[in-house]
Amino acid sequence: MLNLSQNGCSVWVAASATEVLRPTNVALGKFDGVHLGHQRVIQPILQPAANKDGDSRICQDDPNQPPTPELIYSTVVTFRPHPQEFFTGTPRTWLTPLDEKVQQLRSLRVEQLVLLPFDKELSALSPEEFVDKILVQQLQCQRISVGQDFCFGKQRQGTAKDLQLLAAQHNIPVTIVPLQTHTDNLSDSGFVSLPPISTSLIRQCLESGDIKNANLCLGRPYTLFGTVVQGQQLGRTIGFPTANLQIPSDKFLPRHGVYAVKVYILNDTAATTPQLILGVMNIGNRPTVNGTNSSVEVHLFDWSGDLYGKQLAVELIEFLRPEQKFASLEALKTQIQQDCTIAQKILSGEC
Repeated sequence: MLNLSQNGCSVWVAASATEVLRPTNVALGKFDGVHLGHQRVIQPILQPAANKDGDSRICQDDPNQPPTPELIYSTVVTFRPHPQEFFTGTPRTWLTPLDEKVQQLRSLRVEQLVLLPFDKELSALSPEEFVDKILVQQLQCQRISVGQDFCFGKQRQGTAKDLQLLAAQHNIPVTIVPLQTHTDNLSDSGFVSLPPISTSLIRQCLESGDIKNANLCLGRPYTLFGTVVQGQQLGRTIGFPTANLQIPSDKFLPRHGVYAVKVYILNDTAATTPQLILGVMNIGNRPTVNGTNSSVEVHLFDWSGDLYGKQLAVELIEFLRPEQKFASLEALKTQIQQDCTIAQKILSGEC
């Protein structure tokens, strides 16, 4: 499920109006997670694939130099910081921090990501001013796509229908995409019925350990990317060595507990393609050994080697159990063995 293609093409990221490649076809929204609903909003603004491999038209030798503008650029427009973070002053964690968002947009053949600086000036724009100043003047929009629940302008006064009417005054067509549910794609999934797919729903699923439904909403496994760093090396003393992962601080972490996972080593120069390794992951404070800081540790099945400094992508497949404190290291060892046995059965059916 992991998109690991390296075709030399990229997504042009613009953090100001002066950097934007114009004219644009724009998908508007926050797009945290780039889930199935987001993908449906993005679809109407995509250009036809440039070749049979679906590569983007933005291919460049020097990533610091913008490509030569041509035609109309498929552009995702979002906000930085997140509006909620701006109004509350509280830092927000993301399902897809910027690097991950760019990777997902690249896999969809989006050519440009515009990060509108969400500040006092932008938040004060009326819906009419937003359309005129941002969409028409700065972005030179030719087409717009938004979700049915999209709101914009001062105090979120503008609706998707308002955007459609205002943009029509500039001869800009607006596609309003209905909210997506599981049943749009899956007629017999065996999963309980859920509300329409949304970032907040996915976060709720992850917080409760409902990985299956979170992954269904995303259209891919929820993935943690991190660098292997030195840990306390307690795992190897009980026969279960672990890789301690340093996860970006703005990455949303799911419920504390144990997971069945698929792991890829991303920067293994000896491998032509990242190797898939199965394992179990623990997120938590390690109460059995009186841990105080939250950590992310992965035990890999049938693996030996030095992973320090390596970058891993860990796909969450299923939540096995909550974190718990055991009476002894021997009891912990017995439980980990049971976790591994259950995870291997689950993952063997996934592969």
